Amino acid sequence: MDSQIIELFWYRDERGLQEAKDLYGEYCYRIAYNILNSRQDAEECESDTFWTAWNLIPPQRPGLLRAFLGKIARNLSLKRLRANTAQKRGGGIVPASLEELAYCIPEHHSFDERVQAQELADIISDFLRSLPETERKVFICRYWYCDDIKTIAQSFRFTESKVKMMLLRTRNKLQDYLVKEGMFYEG
Repeated sequence: MDSQIIELFWYRDERGLQEAKDLYGEYCYRIAYNILNSRQDAEECESDTFWTAWNLIPPQRPGLLRAFLGKIARNLSLKRLRANTAQKRGGGIVPASLEELAYCIPEHHSFDERVQAQELADIISDFLRSLPETERKVFICRYWYCDDIKTIAQSFRFTESKVKMMLLRTRNKLQDYLVKEGMFYEG
């Protein structure tokens, strides 16, 4: 189905937009809502996701449409979150999941550090691939989709305390992994 929708986008057939919305609209909305916690903002980001995809295909030809749209929805939502909190002069609420992860990811201040961002992304991807499947899925639910602890616990049939402990241990493993890879220094 994805390849058919991508072909419709590629040949500028607007049916592709509707089919993509029908298939992935709720998915993109959920990502946006988990980040923004605002129905109106999430709906706008969902809509903007499909418009952005329309403008990116062509020249890009994604392999997995769901992942492609999810990444666009997440990036648009984070951009809107930054804009919303800037308007409130820092008074906005950053999702707790991003705050939790902040201590084990190095900050990028200089140009050289920003250039290394792709290397960091590759190292984190390698780390995630090294995790057991359930641990990886819980981590991604929390830090990619920004799902709350209760939702994750219900999805995996775990207690909330088990999810919290699993996430804490995984964050600690990530920090150790980044130290080992030379991307982050304890101190």
